[in-house]
Amino acid sequence: MGLLETIHSPQDLTRLSGQQLSRLAAEIRAFLIRTVSRTGGHLGPNLGVVELTIGIHRVFDSPRDSIVFDTGHQSYVHKLLTGRQNFDSLRQQGGLSGYPSRAESVHDVVESSHASASLSWADGISRARVLNGEEDRTAVVLIGDGALTGGMAWEAINNIAADQRRRVVIVVNDNGRSYAPTIGGVADYLASLRPTLDTVRTHRVYEGTLDWWKRKLQNGGTVGRFAYKSLHATKKGVKDWWAPQGLFEDLGMKYIGPINGHDLAAVEHALTQAKNYGGPVIVHAITEKGHGYAPARADEADQFHAVGIIDPETGEPIGAGGVQSWTSVFAEEIAAIADERQDIVGITGAMLIPVGLHKFAANHPDRVFDVGIAEQHALTSAAGMAFGGLHPVIGLYATFLNRAFDQLLMDVALHKAGVTIVLDRSGVTGPDGASHHGMWDLSMLQIVPGLHLAAPRDATRLREELREAVAIGDAPSVVRYSKGNVGVEVEAVERLSDGVDVLCRRPAGSRQNDVLIVSVGAMSELALDVSNRLGAQGISSTVIDPRWVLPVARSVIELAAEHRIVVVIEDGVRAGGVGSRIRQEMRSAGVDTALNEVGLPVEFLDHGSRSEVLEHVGLTARKVAQDTVEQVLGTKVPVARPLPGEVPSATGQLPKL
Repeated sequence: MGLLETIHSPQDLTRLSGQQLSRLAAEIRAFLIRTVSRTGGHLGPNLGVVELTIGIHRVFDSPRDSIVFDTGHQSYVHKLLTGRQNFDSLRQQGGLSGYPSRAESVHDVVESSHASASLSWADGISRARVLNGEEDRTAVVLIGDGALTGGMAWEAINNIAADQRRRVVIVVNDNGRSYAPTIGGVADYLASLRPTLDTVRTHRVYEGTLDWWKRKLQNGGTVGRFAYKSLHATKKGVKDWWAPQGLFEDLGMKYIGPINGHDLAAVEHALTQAKNYGGPVIVHAITEKGHGYAPARADEADQFHAVGIIDPETGEPIGAGGVQSWTSVFAEEIAAIADERQDIVGITGAMLIPVGLHKFAANHPDRVFDVGIAEQHALTSAAGMAFGGLHPVIGLYATFLNRAFDQLLMDVALHKAGVTIVLDRSGVTGPDGASHHGMWDLSMLQIVPGLHLAAPRDATRLREELREAVAIGDAPSVVRYSKGNVGVEVEAVERLSDGVDVLCRRPAGSRQNDVLIVSVGAMSELALDVSNRLGAQGISSTVIDPRWVLPVARSVIELAAEHRIVVVIEDGVRAGGVGSRIRQEMRSAGVDTALNEVGLPVEFLDHGSRSEVLEHVGLTARKVAQDTVEQVLGTKVPVARPLPGEVPSATGQLPKL
């Protein structure tokens, strides 16, 4: 039996010696490589925080001390140390979440996987502790250096630093390759002294002595005040030379480090000093993403930040090759467009490769801007660029657009800025769970005046609609697509004058128009399957793809008037979605055809594969076809318009009083 198998809770760590802790760290890395290579997941980040997580659980008392993981993708080690060691179905339906989950453990606090929010959680938790008379409980945050590019993190730090009574320990996991610790004999000597100095600086006697001398000199007249300023400037200069602290000290927050985040003794020593200080403390740890795994360290792109199924020995992906992803199609097309148009610029929020702007950046590095985890800033900066004569293309995961809605509405749309937003991973994304599903965008964007919204069904339409989007210069445009591989090409049988594609009419040449199926984006294959199933029941149907769901095309309304019922199939929430908008437009045009919105419920959906999640919510061809048949027959609301000479069904009618 290995050491890891004997760890059932963080308290089990206290009995281990230093040598055993090193063995445990090695076992954890081997476990992660072995298991995550089978399921996929965030491998590199977790390999980098093994010692930090062990140290946090050795020094602090979870769950009495609250441990918050920023973003949460680096919580695998935390799961192992809190008794969750079955990773066989990690990120699969019914298995462990890839992020902290309150349903899994009392040790998990924050489930949302949106970056830069952890410090606000710590601010709130620590305020509650003080007000409840629990000042001995600590809020601990593990946050990556990248998350500190988010403005929300600095808003929280500003508030945390203002109250020295609150016990908040912020562990900054600095794994950025742009930061390299100084090496050499002098640097090693200074590093050996740093723990001793950090111990002195975080001692209350030291703080009290500094305060006494400060008051004494400042009350000593002109000479005393001059002496204080001179000594303070000298002290600050020496500290900044020794270990740059900059803004942290200016905000009044104690700073410890930088320390070697893979040295268990150094980690534990620093965290103990931070805990004993009793106020807000920053612990700066230098780590390596993918530490201990050569294939991850050799990966220039992102050190195996997130992997699919891989060979654990080589790190090479396993599975069918040659299949093109939605992201790769976008990457190729936006790079080609940028070659043609000098006014096109790209903006990313710390996700250059994941959103597909890397090829554009390779060809035109001066025209692609990484603003960090700052979606709000990205949108408003884009509005400014548009005002200056450029056409910005912003690449985001759909779930992160939520954070920049105000800027989209008031800075981009209000000013009629020609800005294109490309939303990757829209709809149900699958294994990353509730906070990563991009299921809110279709509803959220409906209320933005003047916005153009495209939902391509395949690779050809993505290229086509992206080019149409960047041609819009007087309003925001959005192109949204799913996660994963592009499906088969779905060719239209006809394109109407306003750009709407007719995908099929069944049976061909029929004069009977029973069902109009409106397919949104990647739902086209499902919509065509529904049409086939209806045909088998003798029910005629027309399937259309609006291509641009905003503004609603006139032909969609005209076709709705010609059919007995409209079924809108989308992979966003039903409330306020595309179906809801089409129904409103129908009413405005005086069209009273019944309409059924088929989409996602207003719920937080658990992780699983895309197909499993869609089946769970009833978004399958079988279920949609069954419901539609019942609606056509008049046994389920909304009831289809009756055929000429038919008596309307009583189903769904109000009783006569």
